[in-house]
Amino acid sequence: MKPFSACIAMAYLTMIAQLHAQRPNGPPPGGGSGRTHTETEAKPLRLIPADEKPPAENEVTIEIKDGFRIITANNIPEHLVGKFPNRANPNAISPQKAEIKLPLEPKANKEATDARTAVGVLLNGVFLEAGTAEFWTGGGTTWNYEALGGAINLGLDENHAHVQPTGKYHYHGKPTGFLKDLKLSHHDHSPLIGWSFDGFPIYALYGYSDPEDTSSEIVEMTSSYKLKQGERPGAPDGPGGKYDGAFTADYEYVADSGTLDECNGRFTKTPEFPEGTYAYFLSNEWPVIYRSYRGTPAIRPGAGPGGQRRPGMEDRRPTGPPQRR
Repeated sequence: MKPFSACIAMAYLTMIAQLHAQRPNGPPPGGGSGRTHTETEAKPLRLIPADEKPPAENEVTIEIKDGFRIITANNIPEHLVGKFPNRANPNAISPQKAEIKLPLEPKANKEATDARTAVGVLLNGVFLEAGTAEFWTGGGTTWNYEALGGAINLGLDENHAHVQPTGKYHYHGKPTGFLKDLKLSHHDHSPLIGWSFDGFPIYALYGYSDPEDTSSEIVEMTSSYKLKQGERPGAPDGPGGKYDGAFTADYEYVADSGTLDECNGRFTKTPEFPEGTYAYFLSNEWPVIYRSYRGTPAIRPGAGPGGQRRPGMEDRRPTGPPQRR
C-alpha cells in the first residue's frame, strides 16, 4: 500500500492533468483567442460517419426586401449528420436563430478583405467556417491549425462539419451531403449553393472553362494556393517540420497557378447570372472554403442587431492577408 502522502500527491497530479486536458488552453502566446497544441504534422482526417438524423427539421427562408437578401435559418441541415457529441467534439447539435441581411448588389473591391471565420451561408441555412481556433502552443497567432489538416482531431463528420459550444452545426470543408442532394455533377456548371457574407454567390467545384462563354467546356475550378517548399522555422519562431498542410501558414498564394484568384473566386457568367458576376467556388484543394472576401462583408463582430454579428464567433481566430509569393 502506498503511503498516504503519496496517494495525495498522485491525486493532485491526476487532478492537474484532468484540468489541463479539459481547459481551452487560453489565448495563444502573443494575443488572440483559441486553444493551443503541440502537434506539428498533418494526418489523414478521421471523419465520423454521417448516418444520424438531425435533432430538428431544417428551417430556412430567403426573401428579397428593400434592396437586401434576408436569410433566416435554424442552422439545422436537411441531410444526415454524424454523432454529436463525439470523443473529439463534445457539443450537441441544437436549433439556432440566425438572421442575415446581405446586399443585393455587392461591389467588388480591388483589395481583398480577410474572411477567415464564418464566411457565408448555404441555401440550407448552414454556415461555412473557414478557420479554426486551434494554435501551435509556441507560435502566437502565426501557426493556426487547419480543420482539414488532420493534426488536430476536431470530430468532423463526413460532411466536414462539427458543432460549436452553442450547438451550431457548421461546415469546415466540402458539405458532402448537401452537394449530393443538389446532384452536383462534373458535366454541368455548379448550381448556386449559397451566399457569401459580402453578398456574392457561392458555387462548388465546376464552372465554365471560359468565364465569358456559357457554351464553353465544363471544367473543375482549381485553387491558386500551393504548399510552401522546404521546412518551417524551428522554435522559438515555429514548430519546425515540413510544410505539409497542418497549418494555414503552410500555404502561399501563387497568382494564376489555378483558375481561381486569392479569394478562391473569379468574375464569370453563371446559370443564375448570365450577364456575369463575381463568384466564389469551393475547391477540392486548399483552401476549399475561401479565406478572403472580394466585396465588403456585411457581417462584422458586434455590428448591430438582427444577426449582423459575425456568425461563428466561437471558432474565430486572428488572421492576416493571404500569403503571396
